[in-house]
Amino acid sequence: MALLNEIDAKQLLHDAGVPVTQTVLATDLAEAKRQADSVGYPVVLKIVSPDITHKSDVGGVKVGLEDESQVAAAYEEILTNARNAEPDAEITGVAVQHMAPSGTEIIVGMTTDPQFGPVIMFGLGGIMVEVLKDVTFRVVPLEERDAEQMIDEIKGKAILDGVRGQPPADKAAIRDAILSVSKFVEANPAVKELDLNPMMVYPDGAIAVDARIVTAD
Repeated sequence: MALLNEIDAKQLLHDAGVPVTQTVLATDLAEAKRQADSVGYPVVLKIVSPDITHKSDVGGVKVGLEDESQVAAAYEEILTNARNAEPDAEITGVAVQHMAPSGTEIIVGMTTDPQFGPVIMFGLGGIMVEVLKDVTFRVVPLEERDAEQMIDEIKGKAILDGVRGQPPADKAAIRDAILSVSKFVEANPAVKELDLNPMMVYPDGAIAVDARIVTAD
């Protein structure tokens, strides 16, 4: 199995019509500053390494950076943290992306079942998917009806409907994202695992802020 870096994963998904945050690679501090200006503040920096899967666990993610001085400090801190945590890790560089506004966090994912093949997963995202495990599954390929049923099946559906004065999430955007992932997986049989977590959903639209793709060697 091979883990694609986040930049490559997002480019593939973008080309497939899945909404993702623009993310670019910087291999030195000067480039990180240029890319931050290009994608627009506030920005997020993330370590890029084929040997580091859980970037946050090693201190490899910095969010809400508002200017060049914060980017410079975060860039150096990320590299130091990664090298201290994983001394033998190959460091490709640092990913720079525009920081999307907060929204309702969902997960759209895919795994390969030994019996059924590619299976799409949907649920509430962020840490909620680990704590609540409130997810639902469908076998690829999906029809529009399948995606709509997945959205209605989770126990946290009320959150998507809007609670305590919060506006409802754009379910049509969620449906379209699920269907786009299904089509992407169907067209790319080498993809064995995929996670968009979290994907931020708004009253109008949705966008994935993190992406992970694992392919066959």
